[in-house]
Amino acid sequence: MEGEGAKVWLVPDCYLPEPGNDPLKGHEAICLLNTGTVAANVTLDFYFEDREPIKDVKITLGAERTWHVRLDDPEKLGVEIPRLVPYAIRVRSDVNIVVQYSRMDTSQTNLALMTTIAWPVPENGKES
Repeated sequence: MEGEGAKVWLVPDCYLPEPGNDPLKGHEAICLLNTGTVAANVTLDFYFEDREPIKDVKITLGAERTWHVRLDDPEKLGVEIPRLVPYAIRVRSDVNIVVQYSRMDTSQTNLALMTTIAWPVPENGKES
């Protein structure tokens, strides 16, 4: 059974902060949720203002699972996202999933946590 959500999601305001000196390191994550009964084959595309995109980063999200994909971990992600550079993410999946984005900025003593639901793109690419 296919779960809730959409197959394409957009996050236009991404920015990987400095890790900072705090024990809680500055980072970003996309939080993926698959409520369906089959695994989701997910493809990530990263778009930048002044450089070519990083496309077709493949990950698999298990059935009835969630995964907080840390964008500051090139060993697990398979690519390195530059810090201090604005970018955007397109998340594509072969089954419906839900995508949330979060950023932890610890560069100041008053750390900041920002989170938002990504923009779901309807199946036909247009709002109904």
